[in-house]
Amino acid sequence: MSDSLTAAREVCDTMIRRFAPESLPPAKHFHYHQGVFLSGMFKTYLLTLDERYYDYIKSWIDSMIDPYGNITQFNPGQLDDLQPGILLFPLYERERDERYRIAMDTIAYYIRHFAKNPDDGFWHKAWYRNQMWLDGLYMGGVFSAMYARTFGANDLLDLAVFQAREMERRTRDESTGLWYHAYDYDKRQPWADRETGRSPEFWGRAMGWVTVALLDEMECAPDGHPGMESLRRIAVDLLRGIARYQDRESGLWYQVVDKGGEPGNWLESSCTCLFAASLFRAVKMGLLDDGYLGQARAACEGVTARLYYDDNGLVIDNICVGTGVGDYNHYVNRPTSRNDLHGVGAFLLMCAAAY
Repeated sequence: MSDSLTAAREVCDTMIRRFAPESLPPAKHFHYHQGVFLSGMFKTYLLTLDERYYDYIKSWIDSMIDPYGNITQFNPGQLDDLQPGILLFPLYERERDERYRIAMDTIAYYIRHFAKNPDDGFWHKAWYRNQMWLDGLYMGGVFSAMYARTFGANDLLDLAVFQAREMERRTRDESTGLWYHAYDYDKRQPWADRETGRSPEFWGRAMGWVTVALLDEMECAPDGHPGMESLRRIAVDLLRGIARYQDRESGLWYQVVDKGGEPGNWLESSCTCLFAASLFRAVKMGLLDDGYLGQARAACEGVTARLYYDDNGLVIDNICVGTGVGDYNHYVNRPTSRNDLHGVGAFLLMCAAAY
């Protein structure tokens, strides 16, 4: 879509006016909120070659890594704090700064040694014993695939493929093709089904992270890698399931994806952006036929139609704040935010994919 790059630039410029790089929230914390937003900004940089965007990303990274390559403020026991490592690869490629290589090696070490349940599925956090959350496939998998491509560490790509297969096995619903938000191996959490260990609902943004991760991993993999057929099958199956639940009037998807007509449910911006980005990309990659482009365009237009301006610039609203796992009421009662970083990042990913 011809206007998508203009919208992406406006959003990047809005956020630059609002935040100094080192002040991006959560300030002084190496976290996926900044990582997702800045990865979207990097895609915008690649399309515009506006050096302000590259410099902004580099400034944030440099505020988080000391002269010895140590990441100064992060918790390696949660996958959310490993995700920003994806920003290090393009910086290292251009700058050849050994601090970035040391930081990448550190993150790779923690991924290799991350806590796993008895089936070898990653815990989402070190204090969430034996719980797998969909979000984790994006938080750890994309870095793993990029590290494998850059440094020939095929064990990490194999690990990312395994985690995707295991997550599908544990969370996919046969009747809809959608994936439940989380799985508890112990079946003890209040939200866990006592037979399957699955959580009860299909939360939109979590599935959006999955589709983006699968496509990113496929783009990183070498030709002929034996796991790519699995990722291809999983991505196509999930995207087809998701596409069935798009709201035809607005072009958006609901917070709880399969329950659009139920009281309290609402159209959520960030999952819509992630789904649209993934549909655009899947068609370009030859995974889906061109018929899905109409749905992707409708989603892009639906989100764009809800944009407006304030004193800082362009505003994206109706973004779900971060959430834990729960029942239907838990998800539909989550607060919304304006220009939340992972919502803005999702929007930038969509704009880049649409261009």
